[in-house]
Amino acid sequence: MTDRPFPLADILTMTTGRLLSPRHMDAVYEIANWMTGDDLMTHQLVRATEACGPALLDQHPQLRDVQPPDGIDVPDLLAWLANAEREHGEQLPVAPLPDGAWKQQDPIEELCDMVGPERVYVVARQDGVQR
Repeated sequence: MTDRPFPLADILTMTTGRLLSPRHMDAVYEIANWMTGDDLMTHQLVRATEACGPALLDQHPQLRDVQPPDGIDVPDLLAWLANAEREHGEQLPVAPLPDGAWKQQDPIEELCDMVGPERVYVVARQDGVQR
């Protein structure tokens, strides 16, 4: 698989643990799905972020110390992000995780493991997909 460009804000969302992308959670799903090769459900995002964040820093070590200041208000955060984009580029190439770095799991089974099977109700939709 080849690299794919992603906005710096999306990448920093994954490496800093702060939702910096103007695309909000859409960005998290898109980059995490790209890197894992999976179609993730919400409860899988923490595990994906734990795998993708360090891999992104390995791909772009210049971002290791790029962190937004604590307690910053929105206008100042946007200015900080604009400065980061000027310094590092508005987009950077992102490669999928290397083989073995992501274990695909059935999302329903993973949820059962997380919260207990007694708390998970699987309902078949009209199209036959279970969710």
